[in-house]
Amino acid sequence: MEIYNRELSWLSFNERVLQEALDTRNPVIERMRFLGIYSNNMDEFFRVRVANIRRMIEVGDKNVNGFKGSPKDLFKEIRLVVLRQQKQFEIAYQKILKELEQHNIYHIQEKDLTNEQIAELKNYYNLQLKHAIVPIMLNSSTPFPRLKDSGIYLAIKMIYLHKTKVRYALIKIPSTFSRFYIIKEADKTKVLLLDDIIRLNLDEIFSIFIYDKAEAYTFKFTRDAELNLDDDISTSLKDKVEHSIKLRKKGTPVRFVYDNEMPIDLLEYLLRNLGLEYGVNTIAGGRYHNFKDFMSFPDFGNPEFVFPPLPPLNHPELENRRSLLKLILRKDILLHYPYQRFDYLVDLLREAAIDPKVQSIKINVYRVTRESPILKALLNAISNGKQVTVFLELMARFDEENNLYWSNRLKENGAIVLHGRQDIKVHSKLFQIIRDNKGKKQYISHIGTGNFHEKTARIYGDLSLVTADEKIGQEVEKVFDLLESDALKLEGQFNELLVSPINTKERLLQLIDNEINAATAGKKAEIFIKLNNLTDQDMINHLYRANNAGVRIKMIIRGICCLVPGVDGMSENITVYSIVDRFLEHARILKFYNGGDPKYYISSADWMERNLDKRIEVLAPIKEKEVQQEIDLIFDYQFKGTAKTRIIGKSQKNKYRKADINKFHAQMELYKHYKQLLDTRV
Repeated sequence: MEIYNRELSWLSFNERVLQEALDTRNPVIERMRFLGIYSNNMDEFFRVRVANIRRMIEVGDKNVNGFKGSPKDLFKEIRLVVLRQQKQFEIAYQKILKELEQHNIYHIQEKDLTNEQIAELKNYYNLQLKHAIVPIMLNSSTPFPRLKDSGIYLAIKMIYLHKTKVRYALIKIPSTFSRFYIIKEADKTKVLLLDDIIRLNLDEIFSIFIYDKAEAYTFKFTRDAELNLDDDISTSLKDKVEHSIKLRKKGTPVRFVYDNEMPIDLLEYLLRNLGLEYGVNTIAGGRYHNFKDFMSFPDFGNPEFVFPPLPPLNHPELENRRSLLKLILRKDILLHYPYQRFDYLVDLLREAAIDPKVQSIKINVYRVTRESPILKALLNAISNGKQVTVFLELMARFDEENNLYWSNRLKENGAIVLHGRQDIKVHSKLFQIIRDNKGKKQYISHIGTGNFHEKTARIYGDLSLVTADEKIGQEVEKVFDLLESDALKLEGQFNELLVSPINTKERLLQLIDNEINAATAGKKAEIFIKLNNLTDQDMINHLYRANNAGVRIKMIIRGICCLVPGVDGMSENITVYSIVDRFLEHARILKFYNGGDPKYYISSADWMERNLDKRIEVLAPIKEKEVQQEIDLIFDYQFKGTAKTRIIGKSQKNKYRKADINKFHAQMELYKHYKQLLDTRV
């Protein structure tokens, strides 16, 4: 059965992000910010996926799934795709700059400054920036410094014309200052990058050297970000993660992006000392790098430059309720972010903290902010005598240090803090409040598709089911028992929930089989799927089987899709769309027709090998009719979408879906729906 290669499919997804930077329907500064998102995505791709391919090359692997060639061949193909996208990136950037110029906003360099502006910026350097600049001299008598891959550097070349010699140095551009300096003139606004303010002051920075000319060229590089945890059973997972974070900062460089104007002698010197190879690890670019900083590009106070505000809405059932707990004890609630307020979850936990009937609160945490209101609500619960248990995943990639911080803080305040094993991550999105109501145990359970992260909830499309269903509550309690145990020994104990790695894949395959059997019997058979990523080959092959049986399959896959749709005799009944828009589509939702009595699930799990076989994940059934109707509406709106919807086809060309009459903007129409629903209830 045919599949797409995972890495190439991911690059196709990131190209969809790049399309948003080129899409003139988006406000100009939002397009600049999409360039920042694209750049940030690419950094992580190289740190994780490309680094993995490099390891495959080193150990001599011969084959790669979905690619006709070796890992080395795939690495070359990735490089070609990235270079092609880099050209599109530069086109997008220049178009954005030209559009800003139509509004009298200009991106300038240090050579464009007037004498008055030079004086202003030299003063800014001396008063604020100077002590954040730490030049590093490079020479053969001292070891080459260990560089950080989280920022950008200026490589300095000092030229002595009459002595035919040079000096090299490095300056890390400080991340504690805004990258953008705004200069106001009577009828113009000018933007200068911090990089160029440093270039302007090179003579002062290196004033002890008597050279003829100093040049500065930007570069950044990317290290392998894999955590390497040893098998020493005498060391705790917490200690191993702390040690591995330190090692990550010394990981093998896998990419070097540099100013294509950099002199060859300086480039070769840097590559030699970083252990990189020209044309293999290197990507030539423009004058500026680390475009992830451009996610914070200023909007100049012009509302036309940014998306119109869409503040999270109140939930019609929850607003002005004296007690959220009492409402949820009567009916299930579905919250849909960012359309609705995330802080209802905080309110719920704050209420639980002071409710005399609440005995305990348990939660599993994957990613939170440093000032998480969710975890602060739990600290409040501890102060009120509740037993609070927090399962904190220490191996949430790039959030390990933050989670270690919360591990220590929670323990210090009296929480029971648990960590997992290094062989399996906990990715489920659960919390459970347990009440004692006249001797009867009451469960209020949360099962979600996204993290307990108030910042990402403003831009990530996610769902939270909050329910007092007793059967679901008992099984959520068993999941927490599982997290507290030393082994996965709860097989056969989950009937309501699908729990990875125990029964999720088996049950999903059964649900697909039910549709296959119905189609084979000539009955209506249908599967709707919404995921971030689809890579698991068993699931893909089963969907191909369903296709051949006549099951109608419609999918929304935001990111990686290794299934190849639209192939006769294999996937002609499978339609795949991808929505890349203002909000990041992040919810995982499933619907199986089931002979006219549909089964609905929301999930923390994508259909990837790691989510189905190597992580703790939870899929929850949606039982209440009213909530099922909301799921139907989400599917209906997103399947109708054309404005920001791409067709995932055999060629992965990312063609926009064409509207028959009027374009249907799924995300904006959903927001209107929730607002109208709220207005009619008020």
